[in-house]
Amino acid sequence: MEASRVAIAFGLTLFAGLATGVGSAIALLARRTSTRLLSVALGFSAGVMIYVSFVEILAKGRLALDAAWGRQTGGWGTAAAFFCGMAIVALIDRLVPAWENPHEPRRVEQLGGGRPPPEKLMRMGLLSALAIGAHNFPEGLATFAAALDDPRIGATIAVAIAIHNVPEGIAVAVPVFYATGSRRKAFAWSFLSGLAEPAGAVVGYAVLMPYFGDAVRGLLFAAVAGIMVFVSLDELLPTAREYGEHHLAVYGLVSGMAVMAVSLLLAT
Repeated sequence: MEASRVAIAFGLTLFAGLATGVGSAIALLARRTSTRLLSVALGFSAGVMIYVSFVEILAKGRLALDAAWGRQTGGWGTAAAFFCGMAIVALIDRLVPAWENPHEPRRVEQLGGGRPPPEKLMRMGLLSALAIGAHNFPEGLATFAAALDDPRIGATIAVAIAIHNVPEGIAVAVPVFYATGSRRKAFAWSFLSGLAEPAGAVVGYAVLMPYFGDAVRGLLFAAVAGIMVFVSLDELLPTAREYGEHHLAVYGLVSGMAVMAVSLLLAT
């Protein structure tokens, strides 16, 4: 594996993760959430991720598994890995309480509320930190794996996840502010939470790269496709609708798919 390609993959994953800092800055500086813009942006991000998952990443996973195991077994392996990727993110969501979940929609306006009772402050802070890392870790692995195979596609996915991480930064800053009463700490925790994504890339690289043959490559790509589709359907689109109008989210979704389709065609 070329060192330059690995470095690019890490860099893109770091860029996507630290976009939470943009959201935390919005939470710190803005008075109101630009809901219509976030709605379109989140829908666009979902469109990019869904289209590239089904058209490019899942297809590459199937080709790699077919080469390793044969067509029939490769097909079953692709489907199993795809739904395992979905199950991983679904399990994480089930284990994280709704308020501490950084993918639950929050608005900047919520920063004006009061603080919870003192005995709940530490619990909220710890659960927020756990939720941040748990959600961002598989997203980091997904970005890294895509960029490692094709930096062009990886860059597109990194931008899509970065857009997704902006409202996540707001969502993280709100409960941390409630837990600490400090906007500065809310910004710092939200910004640093993005490091969980490059951490996912580091672990993925350390564990999987020594075995990165056709079988591992195919299983990883199929699982990554499942992760991104689930994130899009369970988090991005519902959040887009929560922040804005239903039609804005759909327009963003279709636009994201169209842009991804054109970019893939131009690259062939």
